[in-house]
Amino acid sequence: MKSKTIIFRDPVVERVCDKFVKRSDVGYAKYGRTLHDERTGRHKNLAGYLNDVQEELMDAILYIQAAKEELNDNSVNEAIAEANKASFRPPHPSHADEFYHLADSKLVGGMTGDTEKGLVNAQKDWDDKIAPI
Repeated sequence: MKSKTIIFRDPVVERVCDKFVKRSDVGYAKYGRTLHDERTGRHKNLAGYLNDVQEELMDAILYIQAAKEELNDNSVNEAIAEANKASFRPPHPSHADEFYHLADSKLVGGMTGDTEKGLVNAQKDWDDKIAPI
């Protein structure tokens, strides 16, 4: 086994290199030889390596598809959660009787003038600020 000291300026590159070393260790533990030993010992020919690359790339495409589906599922689940939050809306101002009571706590009879304007403004505020669609 060979040892080498490397100074990394980029921690991302360092992490990738660490993964290569770990992956090589897994391969050695599984097959009992290094990739170099496999090549120089003629354990596999060029067609074998090309087949391995093809299979790995096919697996990579499957992993990409699975990840995209997971991302889509998460997006759908987040959208559903947001829709559920949005579906809870506070009471509409037209049902908030306290806005239209007189001092003696009786509901204002007909809506005319300022009372009607107040209801329209309350509707706009509710739609725009409190529970936008």
